[in-house]
Amino acid sequence: MTKTVVDCGNCSPDFNSISSMLKSSYSVQVLQTNGAEDTLKVLRSQRVDLVTVNRKLDQDYSDGIEVIRQIKADSEIASIPVMLVTNHAEHQEAAIAEGAIYGFGKLALQAPETHQRLKEVLG
Repeated sequence: MTKTVVDCGNCSPDFNSISSMLKSSYSVQVLQTNGAEDTLKVLRSQRVDLVTVNRKLDQDYSDGIEVIRQIKADSEIASIPVMLVTNHAEHQEAAIAEGAIYGFGKLALQAPETHQRLKEVLG
């Protein structure tokens, strides 16, 4: 069964890299969103198995942690797994404090740890 991943806040080249990696390793469709508003709209309108959120959103350079905070504050969608996309451990820890699971960095797309984390969510 194909799963759905929403990738929030990445520029087109980064979205394409993440999407290609996900599609080559898992049975997924990947949807692109730009910020909290369109991400929340998608999450409320269809089944989503994972959300990846860039640390700094491409559209306005706002903080991706705020998107995570809004997802986790909504009881209807709070159970959807969310990962922060960042290479910095301190930002991963901040995301976890908001309810995310440990994510991955763009420099680690092919790292075994990244695939192990994704496999736990996407099978």
